Amino acid sequence: MSANDHLDCLRPELVVIPCGSRKLSAPAPAADMYVGSYHRACRKAADALQSERLLILSARHGLLDLDEVIEPYDTPHGAADAITAEVLLEQATRRGIVFLDPVVALGGARHVDLVRAIWPHARTPLAGAGGMGQQMARLAALRKEWTGI
Repeated sequence: MSANDHLDCLRPELVVIPCGSRKLSAPAPAADMYVGSYHRACRKAADALQSERLLILSARHGLLDLDEVIEPYDTPHGAADAITAEVLLEQATRRGIVFLDPVVALGGARHVDLVRAIWPHARTPLAGAGGMGQQMARLAALRKEWTGI
């Protein structure tokens, strides 16, 4: 982790976590829709931060509140019909959250790139972690660091 990514004594105004490819098969709140282990690990780490606001960055829908009910979908980040930085900026502007600081982005490179298009100052504690296994290990370590457990 770089110095920018240490979050000691930091209570972010916003944490943005990625959606996931594994989903329920019926409409559900965004908090329940994504059932994959990576999304769940990001969610647990985000919960440990006790941020003022937590949003899920959906590859199809963009920024989602946890209680927003959505249909299952099959759109990965980077696909032709995936959410764009321009649409995310419009969503963040409508929500009045463009100027939040600090912002933490948990997720892989595509996710972080989209978040940083809106919040260039976002902290990215998973930066530099290799593949999914290394990111999962870092999420577990961060969660332990942030909760003290």
